[in-house]
Order: sequence, then C-alpha cells, then structure tokens
Amino acid sequence: MMEFINFYLIPGLALGSVYALGAIGISMIFGILRFAHFAHGDVMTLGAYGTLTAVWMSGLHPLLMLPVGIVLVVLAVLAVDKVFYKPLRDLPTIYTVIASFGVALIFRSLIQLIWGSQNEVFIRGVQKPVVLFDLIRVSLLHIESIAIIVVVAIALHYFLSRTRTGRSMRAVSDNAELARVAGLDTEKVVRSTWIIGGSLAAIAGVLAGLDTNIQPNLGWNLILPMFAAAVLGGIGKPMGALLGGMVIGLIEELSSYPWITDEPLINPSYKTATAFLIMVILLIFRPQGLLKGRLF
Repeated sequence: MMEFINFYLIPGLALGSVYALGAIGISMIFGILRFAHFAHGDVMTLGAYGTLTAVWMSGLHPLLMLPVGIVLVVLAVLAVDKVFYKPLRDLPTIYTVIASFGVALIFRSLIQLIWGSQNEVFIRGVQKPVVLFDLIRVSLLHIESIAIIVVVAIALHYFLSRTRTGRSMRAVSDNAELARVAGLDTEKVVRSTWIIGGSLAAIAGVLAGLDTNIQPNLGWNLILPMFAAAVLGGIGKPMGALLGGMVIGLIEELSSYPWITDEPLINPSYKTATAFLIMVILLIFRPQGLLKGRLF
C-alpha cells in the first residue's frame, strides 16, 4: 500500500499538476480566442529558461526566481499576440492555428540560439525525499507541485467568479459578439487571457524542468498530454482543464502499477498511450468533456 502511495499516487498527482497548469492556458485561449495554441509548450520552455538564467545569476532557489520567468513569458506572449495573432483574428481559425505552429518554431529556435541545445538542470546532486510518519517518502518537488495546483485552483475560481475581469472573460467565452455589443472591452479580456495562461505555463515549465531537466523540446514533448487534458476537462472550462490534467497524470502513473501480477499492468513505455486511449473512449460517450465544455 505504501509503495502505491509513494511511487505511483503522489508522482501521478505531481505530474497531473504540471499537465493541469499548461492545460488551463490552452483551454482559456481556445475558449476566448477560438484557436488551438500549439506554441503553448514552447512558452513553457521559455519560462523554464528565463528562470534558469535568473538562478545562474542569483544562486537562489528556482521557485524564488520564478517571477523572472513569468515576466519574460508574459512579455513574450503579449508581443506575439500583437504582432502575429491579432492581425489574423478576423480570418478563419486555421490561419491562426498555422501561425501558432510558426511561433512555436520561432520560440524553439531562439531558445537554442540563446541557451544552446544541451541539457541543463536547476539543482545538481541527489535530492533526499521527505519522510512523513516513517512511512510516506515523497519528493519535496512533488509536495510543492501539488501545493501550487491547490493554490492555483482556489485563486482561479475566485478570479473567474468574483472579479469583474473574470466575469468578462466568462462572458466573452460564452458569446464574444454579444459581449462586444454589450460594451465589454474584449481586448482587455484577450490580454488577461494571455497573462494568466502565460504565467501558468511558466510555472508548469519550471516544475517540469525541476522534475527532469531543461532542454529546448521540454514543453513540446508535453503539448499533447496538455491538449488531452484540456479536451477531457471540456474546452473553454479552466477548472475542467485542471481536472483533466489531474486525471491524465494519474492514469499515466497508475497504469504501470502491478494491479494483477508482480509485473506492471502496462509497460511504462506505453503509459502515455494508455491515457490517450481512455480519453478517446470517454469522449466517445461524453464529447463535451467532464465539465460540459464547448462543442465545435
């Protein structure tokens, strides 16, 4: 039982937290700007490298330098929206989707040009696990990841339900034309979407980099599970994306647990495919996702 908690359940929750942080931004952009932002993974990578540079210069812990990565990402996504996406808003969605592929390649090329293509790590050396009640042995990073997603869930729920900007974002997501006719500042809503989505992507990038290492394809390798989480939770539903991310992360980790014999139920090499298979089966019977998102 303790092996299940230490090596499968808690790592699954931590992995789900990374997916959820990225999926929230994808879901919000899809719900408000109406396109799939395929550069979101590379936005995560940019946040990780920005934070890494601040760690090199200051010598402080990566989570303390996280605001530097967030600021870098927010400035980058706001500039990209103004230069690349805004001129395409009145055209069919496919133009913006293709543009996002181009932006992803631009981000990745700039990262390789500035920081190189070699693997980097935030913290060198072996990190000792935290021991709780002489039974639970858990990585400090996993505790931090789960704590961050709890704080994000509470803050996001408060922002979307209690603030004027949050209610405007929900209105634009439901019906952009009606919101514009009603006098809502849709450009402010768009900026808020990029700021929130970019900030959460930067946090996800740093957590993913802390768990493994940092390299230019860090975010691109996570883009498909994050899209799966956004679709599973319900397109346009940020809290659904959070839930979808946790479900995808748990399924990936628990699918390799020896449920029947002493051997893993699914070879760990296939655990990502397992999560996608369950997502597809679920969407066949509930295509609007877990929280009844938008159907396009």
